Amino acid sequence: MGPLHGLRVIELASIGPGPMCGMLLADLGADVVRIDRLEPSGLGVPTDARFDVNARSRRSVALGLKSPAGVEAALRLIDRADVLIEGFRPGVAERLGLGPAACQARNPGLVYGRMTGFGQTGPLAPVAGHDLNYIALTGALHAIGPAGGKPLPPLNLVGDYGGGALYLAFGLMAALYERQRSGRGQVVDAAMVDGAASLMSIFYGLKSAGQWDGARGENLLDGGAPFYDTYETADGRHVSIAALEPKFFAELARRLGLDERFVKRQYDRRLWPELRAVLTATLRSRSRDDWCAALEGSDACFAPVLSMDEAPQHAHAAARGAFIEIDGVVQPAPAPRFDRTPAAAPRPAPRVGEHTQEILLDAGFSADEIAALRAAGACA
Repeated sequence: MGPLHGLRVIELASIGPGPMCGMLLADLGADVVRIDRLEPSGLGVPTDARFDVNARSRRSVALGLKSPAGVEAALRLIDRADVLIEGFRPGVAERLGLGPAACQARNPGLVYGRMTGFGQTGPLAPVAGHDLNYIALTGALHAIGPAGGKPLPPLNLVGDYGGGALYLAFGLMAALYERQRSGRGQVVDAAMVDGAASLMSIFYGLKSAGQWDGARGENLLDGGAPFYDTYETADGRHVSIAALEPKFFAELARRLGLDERFVKRQYDRRLWPELRAVLTATLRSRSRDDWCAALEGSDACFAPVLSMDEAPQHAHAAARGAFIEIDGVVQPAPAPRFDRTPAAAPRPAPRVGEHTQEILLDAGFSADEIAALRAAGACA
């Protein structure tokens, strides 16, 4: 099931964008085998596997990568793979004997995906960091937050997932497409600083055009424009307004009873403080549900700001099956969707080493070889 059915992926256990990328591939049908560590990983994932949503739909084999026997077992699995994903600091995979040169010498068609924060080269390549540090270097973090306030962390969506996992998945697919012509694999160097910078492309264009002044919270898409912002309602909840284009703002103004001059001068920044004050007072006059009844389903570019408890219950999410439940855990469904090769229902995340024997047998290991690996402490 799924458009990636038949794709064989080895994922060296990591945190953040690596598992997210593996989930995206597994959701769409790839056979993703995660090589877990024998020792406690300290990877910061839930101890109960069913809550580790990013690890769903995998199989897990536990190998000791500090032993030659464990490394050789990993290489035998990689020999049969189309893709490998690793998220170590630069040089670590090489020291383990699992770097690109070692793997591609045995499997020349292997697409080797490397997920890091700062990339494989550059002065910061070997330095520790996290999502917030990476997006701080791109201009993205500076641009997010209220006017006159400090930059605000946008969860870890921009670096880890948007600039990391999604760009790694895209890079892997591009390399696999090229392999159809050349027959050769290659290394995909996916750095969160690169991906997050790429996500900022339109804003660098607007800045060069003089349409983005660099001041946080004072521009068209960062809350500076009163017709692109969130507002509190009478019950202390919030709604989002995103009526950017004149025809949509005119519809919003008609439904809210705004003065015609706001419509005629929508982009006149001198009028923005007054428009904001009017929108603030108007939207605070009624509850969020009242505004949903009045504005949802129109072209006013309106939506309620839903909590994580509320989002799966919304009528649109329910109609599209946007959320699913696995072992009592509500989580987003696979995306995107395909008409001919739809994705199968995701499976729960595996326990560490849950499929060790199954995976090794599938890879051609004999029962005696598996017993020898266990005796040597190289698998579990």
